Amino acid sequence: MLGLKLPTDPRWVNIVEKNIEDILTDHAFCEQKAASTAISLIVSFPEYTELVQEMTALVKEEISHFKMVHDKIIERGWTLGRDRRDDYVIELLKFFPKGGSRTTQLVHRLLYAALIEARSCERFRLLSEELQDKELAKFYRNLMVSEANHYTMFLGFARKYGEKKEVDAKWQELLVYESEIMSNLGKKETIHG
Repeated sequence: MLGLKLPTDPRWVNIVEKNIEDILTDHAFCEQKAASTAISLIVSFPEYTELVQEMTALVKEEISHFKMVHDKIIERGWTLGRDRRDDYVIELLKFFPKGGSRTTQLVHRLLYAALIEARSCERFRLLSEELQDKELAKFYRNLMVSEANHYTMFLGFARKYGEKKEVDAKWQELLVYESEIMSNLGKKETIHG
């Protein structure tokens, strides 16, 4: 369903299990950044009323996810660590050239967001199936559904606001590019790395 060209190596879960505090901190910041992305889309493209409405709802949802992850950190007696550089997103942002029309910029941002949500969904599925910690496995199962909905929403908006054939071709190119990024990642205790 997600269309990802390179699945995550299941051994990534072994890294996660040895670094639960780190993965939860990274995950909390991913949720915060997702909320920030939605706010940024509202600020940058206010004339797209349907997008603004959906992004407003998404901000609330992502911030509630941040709180849920933060609560898990507190329950375990930890505090939220510091945000770290996200090599996955940094590399992903290199795919599209800067500039272009406002519509092109919007479509590119929607495609990035769709891919990040798709990869998060795939990683959450893996965590829900493989984590020994059954409470966390269930937690990730529930979040996986949200991520899938976000992925389809962003991709749907890209197809709505851009020319569908062009958007679909770019999406396929982006999926191939992302698989190359992923071939070098998956070795750290981060959601995308």
